Amino acid sequence: MKTNVAIFFGGRSVEHEISVLSALQAIDALDKQKYNIIPIYITKQGRWFTGDALLDIDNYKDLKGIEKKTEEVFMKPVYGDFNLYKAKSTLFSKGNPVLAELHVAIPIVHGTNCEDGIFEGVLETIGIPYAGCNTLSSAIGMDKIVMKMILDDEGIPVVDFVWFTDKEWEKSKEKLIAEVEEKLAYPVIIKPANLGSSVGISKADNRETLVEKIDYATKFSDRIIVEHCIENLKEINCSVLGDSEECRASILEEPIKSGEILSYTDKYMGGSKTAGSKGMAASEKRIPADLPEDVTRRIQEMAMDTFKALHCHGVSRIDVMIDDNTGDIYVNEINTIPGSLSYYLWEATGLSFKSLMDTLIKLAYKRKREIDKKTFSYDTNIFAMKGSLKGAKGFGTKK
Repeated sequence: MKTNVAIFFGGRSVEHEISVLSALQAIDALDKQKYNIIPIYITKQGRWFTGDALLDIDNYKDLKGIEKKTEEVFMKPVYGDFNLYKAKSTLFSKGNPVLAELHVAIPIVHGTNCEDGIFEGVLETIGIPYAGCNTLSSAIGMDKIVMKMILDDEGIPVVDFVWFTDKEWEKSKEKLIAEVEEKLAYPVIIKPANLGSSVGISKADNRETLVEKIDYATKFSDRIIVEHCIENLKEINCSVLGDSEECRASILEEPIKSGEILSYTDKYMGGSKTAGSKGMAASEKRIPADLPEDVTRRIQEMAMDTFKALHCHGVSRIDVMIDDNTGDIYVNEINTIPGSLSYYLWEATGLSFKSLMDTLIKLAYKRKREIDKKTFSYDTNIFAMKGSLKGAKGFGTKK
């Protein structure tokens, strides 16, 4: 019997298209002899669709058209109900017909409303085995501020930073500017706190540019982080696979950027706005990164320490920065669902994309088995116990 694997992708995110690319790559890599693959596309409005038309990338040129070629579906937020239901019932059907029973889910979604724990919470409510970080670690991984606070507390190096909300920026610009200039000095990097794929990231060399770039970042997020800028910078990426109990690090890559900051175009279009549809696999990079062996080992250890500190699961990519002036290494961020699932790093390490997908499914089932051993509720109903509510505020005996 084949395993029914649901691949969720798309979503209400500025990284919607990147999610589509990553998902189609993963679907192509899955072993069709072992798995029945059920693609579930989440539109930019949050509606779910499934169907073979989702497997052809050309169909995504017309997002409205693709909805007409597919079946709208949903899952009930009922624990233990792993059925995928048709959204539209027929005249003679009782309720919504079941389209398929799902056995395991692999969310390949990126960015806000998707990779930040919101979608993972839906899967946990239903209780279906799924690959990847849970709600908490997904939320922490997406939030650059909280992530850096935790890593700093764990002794994992991060650059100095200042953070604030968009409302605080509106009310106290001069105070916050002074704090940035005193603690960090120029140049600085400005980022929305909860976006990936380099969306909304800018560099500022003076006060005027700082104000302009923070104003720009507030268009994407209500929380902003301003970081010390390492001017003589080398960026290195390392993927980690496993769970907080046991994990392994991939070979390292050095992304090649076209400007001062690694951009969205650098990451997903190979530096060209007209490049093909290979996602992160298309970006220009050096694999393996040209580093001394001891530095490579140190970065791999930092990546695994970060993965464990944030209680991650599945496959992630940790991005680090090397200050070439001092040799200091800092963790920049973690991508809990990396573009292309970082399969190209694992292939270079000796693990095929097909084996990577097998591993993710095995990890999903392993976590489900461990969760099912825990106690989350008691069979006892305290409301049925004699005198259980006596003395409880607001539940006194009515006279």
